[in-house]
Amino acid sequence: MKEIKTNAMRILDKQKLAYQVHTYPHHDKEAVDGVSVAAMLNEDPAHVYKTLITQASSKAYYVFVIPVAAELDLKKAAKAVNEKAVELIPVKNLLGVSGYIRGGCSPIGMKKLFPTILHQTALEQATIIFSGGQIGTQIEMAPQLLAELIHARFAAVIR
Repeated sequence: MKEIKTNAMRILDKQKLAYQVHTYPHHDKEAVDGVSVAAMLNEDPAHVYKTLITQASSKAYYVFVIPVAAELDLKKAAKAVNEKAVELIPVKNLLGVSGYIRGGCSPIGMKKLFPTILHQTALEQATIIFSGGQIGTQIEMAPQLLAELIHARFAAVIR
């Protein structure tokens, strides 16, 4: 069976960046929580990251990539991006803002390159796993390469 390439994979291929693809079973367009994804991939949840999009009081959007079992600390997140406050965007706005649906939101290949923060624990790992841009597909790569590609910074942003 031919592997289907997502936008995120095409971007990585074009940049000649090393990555590995992981897939997991799912029901058509039904989001699976990150801890369950980690379990299906037989991975430690600390190695699997989720992509969250926030909007600041200034109306700017920011992306945070954090371990799947963790919760974004909105105060730490706002401080990391020099804003007074940030809030998670409503799920109904996700597709319009990012081009991705819930459960398939990758930090690579969004409609725009939003300022992005990777949680600092990513630096402790040789690779991290995150959404490949569609439900059922995950990408594994070095966090430093991901940060360079999407111009991300590292900061402590979880509770």
